[in-house]
This record gives sequence, structure tokens and C-alpha cells, in this order.
Amino acid sequence: MKNKLMLRWPVAVLMASAAFAADVKIIEEIAVKVNGDIITQGDLRERERTLRQRIQQQEHLSGPGLDAAVAQQAKDMLEIMIDERLLVQKAKDLDIKTDAEVTRKMAEYQLESGLSDPDKFHEWIREQTGMTFEDFKQQTTDQYLTQQLVRSEISSHIVVPEEDARKYYEDHKAEFVKKDQVYLSQLEIVTQGKTPEQVAAAEKKAQDLVARARRGDKFSELVIANSDDTETSRTGGQLPPMEKGMLRKEVEDIVFNPKNAKGYVTDPIKIDGGILILRIEDRTEAGQASFDEAKEQIQEHLAGPRMQPKLREYLNRLRVSAFLEIKDGYVDSGAVPGKDTRWHEVVGLKPETTTKEEVAAHRKRKKFLGVIPHGSVAPGTRETTPSRGSSSETRTSSASQGPAPADMPPPTAPVKQDSTSITPLAKPDAPPPTAPIKQDPNSVKPLVKQDPASATPPVVKQDPASAPPIKQDVPPPAPPVIKQ
Repeated sequence: MKNKLMLRWPVAVLMASAAFAADVKIIEEIAVKVNGDIITQGDLRERERTLRQRIQQQEHLSGPGLDAAVAQQAKDMLEIMIDERLLVQKAKDLDIKTDAEVTRKMAEYQLESGLSDPDKFHEWIREQTGMTFEDFKQQTTDQYLTQQLVRSEISSHIVVPEEDARKYYEDHKAEFVKKDQVYLSQLEIVTQGKTPEQVAAAEKKAQDLVARARRGDKFSELVIANSDDTETSRTGGQLPPMEKGMLRKEVEDIVFNPKNAKGYVTDPIKIDGGILILRIEDRTEAGQASFDEAKEQIQEHLAGPRMQPKLREYLNRLRVSAFLEIKDGYVDSGAVPGKDTRWHEVVGLKPETTTKEEVAAHRKRKKFLGVIPHGSVAPGTRETTPSRGSSSETRTSSASQGPAPADMPPPTAPVKQDSTSITPLAKPDAPPPTAPIKQDPNSVKPLVKQDPASATPPVVKQDPASAPPIKQDVPPPAPPVIKQ
């Protein structure tokens, strides 16, 4: 009876495993591994879809003409996506921060949408981009990380002669005209859905915060500690530059009033569902920008053509030091000669076989003196224990095997061999495990965590579908003071 059970159980397991394997479906194929990141077949399809949409809208193509244009630009798509991953990873290794820039950009988009309700704004983003707000925000974050890395590691080291910059300024003065703008920070207290008593408490809180700000308390710290607007509070409440006509009239009359200078803090302003407190951070009057005001923008523009070769060199260095594997069938047009990027499949380990009785017995074994599992056998000794269906069972440990290496895990129960049972996957002549040895924690050398920033770095062919331009003004965050 026992033999029949021992035969039926593995067969049932094998049949169940085969049935399970038949039901397994590949949800997403990994095309590329880039250090700790992956690029999937779905990522490539989505990038191609975005590329097609952009070409269709900008170049007004359709049919075979559209297909040809997409195929031409898609040739370098994988290279661009690998480059993007490498640059974002390097920026994170260098601890580059972009929270303020991303918040300003999101606020700028919200201002453009004319929607103050966050849920409606997020839906607007989905309609405009085909992406969720979270995905779109992450893409924007990656773009700013890339821009700041390229600026600090490459373009800042390219020297543009001042005479060249001055000549460009004189030839393009019309490009450097300032608008009448005001830069604001905001603190928002939400009153929507609150009881009259809670609204009264919120109004008193707003009055107290205005008094503290006017006494000299740092406004950005008051915002971080008290504002209910999570998007802008992380950056001290900074908003994008505002022009006349973008704000409600009652707000414009306050912030564009020449008597209210830089540093002015407004009284609490009641809006739909909340209370606003604004601080004037800066103001620019309409007119011609001076050379000094335009100098940084001009230098970045002129450095662009000289930067691309250096960017490629930088990316090549990043590629050489990266863990990079590309599955057969995918072509990386930016491959570095001599870099092995062949795909290596992970080989699964075969499970060790044992009987149900051994598993149950092993679970019941206790630690003896905290070192040797109670009931285990030392090397070179013999132990006789009763066994079901037989009078005794003899276990012998090879004395020649020696002590187990210090880094080996505690042994599992030895496999009980039965002449009528299925042949185990483990080699039958393998010696049984020895008793575990107590590890001295002071004798083990810890693994050294490598500093990712010390890796030799590599720079990015611009993806027409998503890669950010190297030169870009970083706009500031969105106000809830949007004209309805």
C-alpha cells in the first residue's frame, strides 16, 4: 500500500505540473535588460505608437507615406530608449533633484488646461497624451533628470567665447524680449466639504499664517507645514510666471500693483473651495532683456552643436560599464564595439525529491543547544531510528566529507531511498549533508556595496517621440488661482 502511495503522489504532481505549464502564458516579453531596468516589447510598441501619432499630427502623413516615415525614425528607437535609461540611472546615482522643476511644469500644464480640479486636470492629461497622469509625470521627471545631467556633465564644460555670445545677442535681440510677469508662491487651505465651524477655524488659521509671514517667518516653510496643495507644497509653493490676463481680476489687481513690491504677502483670498495666501517672489517688466539676462540661454544654444559628439562619447562610456543584455531579434543601433550584450537565459534549478514522511519529520526537529538540530548525526557516526514499515533505518555520514562551508545554509532532511520508489533527481551516490556549523558573525566579510556614482559614465540621440531637448527653459508650478 505504501509503495502504491509513493508512486501515485509524484505521478500526480507531474501531471498537475504539466497541466499548469500548459496554462502558462507570457504576459510581456523582456527585450532588453539595462542594469536594474528592463525594456519590454510593450514599451517598444507604445513608443512606436507615440512616434506614429506625432508624425501624423506634425507632418500630416497617412497611408504608405506615414508607414515609411515611422519605419525610418523607428530604426534608432531601441538605441534611444537604452540611452534614456542609462542617463536617468546616472542622474539618480548622482542624486540630482528635479522636484521643483517637475512641479512647475505640471502647474504650467494645469494653467494651460484652465482646470483647477485635480481629477479633471488628470483626465485632461490623459486626453492630450494618451497616458495616465502618473506615467506622464514620471516621463517629465525623467526628461528633467536627463537635461540636468547633460547640463552638469557635458554642456557646462563646453566654453562658448563671449564675443560669439554677444554677436548672437545683437543679431537676435527680438528673441530676448521680456514680458510683464510676476512670480508667486502660494499657500492653500481647503474648505470644501467642511462644516461652518471648520471653515471659521480655517479662516482664523489663514489670518495667523499671514501674520507670521509678515513678521518674518520663512514663507516656504509655512507652505510646507500648512498648505493643502500637495503638488506645490513640496517646493515651497512656487508657481510658474504669471502674465496679465492669466489670473482672476481681483488677484491680478493685487499682485501687479506696483505698490506691492517683492516679498509682499497678501491677505487671505477666498476662492471656490478654499483660501489662498500669495507671496510676490519677483516681478519683471515688459521690455528688452539685457545681454547678462540672456547670456546663459545664448551659451546653451550655441553649445548645442558641439555637445552632441561629447554626449555620444559619454553614453558610450556608460554603455561599456553597464550590465546590458539584448534578446535576439532586437537591434541596438548605438551598440559599442566589443561590448558583449548577448542574452543569457536563466537556467532553473531542479527540485530535490523526498517523501512526505521525511518532510513531516524534518519540520518537527528541534534545535539542540542552538547549534545542532536535535536528532542530527555527526560525521562518521551511525544512528538507528525506527522506521514505518521496517524495524530500523541506518544513516551513515561520510567522515571524509569534512565540515560544511561556513556560508552553506542548514541542511535539509536526507532523502529516504526506497527500492520501489521513483528514481530521485539527486545523484544516488551523493553523501548526506553534515551537521551545520555555528557561524561566527565576526569572521564573515560583508559584501561590499559598490558606489554606482563611481562607475565610468556614457549621451542621447534625441527621440522625436519623447526625448527632451537638451536646451529648455524650466518653467515654474501651477496655481489654483486660475481664471475660471
